Amino acid sequence: MENKKPNKVKQVLVAIGTFIRDFLFKTRFLWRRIGFALITLLLATIFGFFLIKMMLGDPVTMFAKRLSDERRIPMDEAYRLATMLLNYDPNATVWQQFGRYVSGLVKGDFGTSMYRNDVTVTVIIKNFLPWTLFISSLALLLSFLIGILMGGRMAYKRKGFFNAGANSFIVVSGAVPDYLWGMILIFIFGVTLRWFPIQGNYDILLELKGWPFITNVLYHAFLPIIAFSIVQIGGWALAMRGSALGVLGEDYIYAAKARGLGERTIVSRYLRKNSLLPLITSLAMSFAVLFGGSPLMETIFNYPGFGSEFSKAIGTRDYFLIQGLMVFMSFVMILANLIADSLYSIIDPRIRRDNT
Repeated sequence: MENKKPNKVKQVLVAIGTFIRDFLFKTRFLWRRIGFALITLLLATIFGFFLIKMMLGDPVTMFAKRLSDERRIPMDEAYRLATMLLNYDPNATVWQQFGRYVSGLVKGDFGTSMYRNDVTVTVIIKNFLPWTLFISSLALLLSFLIGILMGGRMAYKRKGFFNAGANSFIVVSGAVPDYLWGMILIFIFGVTLRWFPIQGNYDILLELKGWPFITNVLYHAFLPIIAFSIVQIGGWALAMRGSALGVLGEDYIYAAKARGLGERTIVSRYLRKNSLLPLITSLAMSFAVLFGGSPLMETIFNYPGFGSEFSKAIGTRDYFLIQGLMVFMSFVMILANLIADSLYSIIDPRIRRDNT
């Protein structure tokens, strides 16, 4: 009995070791992607830190002068307060500054605005990012859905009226930037027909709860969402068309046709499903890019979003707000890319095999 216990323990340890080895082997593609993401994250952090170093003048002194004038305090006291609020001391060594900067990022502190009454970047992100995410995510999903349906149809039916019309739409929609589409929609549906509001995110006199508020938000967001969507549909349609044309040459498509399957079954079960795989990474990355919103579009509609705030920060030379927003955007894009690669490798195991 005493000899059996060590054998059982040994078997358990061997089983655990085998499981860990197999797990690491099967997920080595993901671990490489995580390592690459961490390196990119480090580079983005370093760039964000040296962004302030590259700025002309001393932003801390500029901020301290404003604090001294507004609060009527001595310049020395205002300077100490500025270094504390901005989490940046120009008199410290580079390593001390970088350590303080990184420790702030770890705590979720992306800095403080110089011209927003000491409001932190985190508060600005919380207040304005949801509105940008709302219109940009709906626009992205709408354009993606329309684009893949259009692109799949264009690939399977390469001749006819639909293909010609779709190509014309893609050329026109891609030639006009989103902010010009916004101005066109405002003129037609806002000024001329007066069907939709042309500015704001909701009626300020409305109670902020219930279905009336939700419908009012959607009502105000309709034109920005359509303007965002129009310029993206063509890109998704062309990407889907190119991917679908490659899939049409696969053996399983010919086999499905030989079995007598209908056009709708072939398109939905074989063509569209397999053509979507390459678009997954692009969808995730597009979502990350849309976190930044469209400064011109949000300005045209007077929509309180992330992009308009970033544009205001550049206009007022709010260095620390620019730094915080840029670093936050970098983090989001790196994370979105990592998630997209992980999902892609799960959906299509060939990606893992090709990268081993």
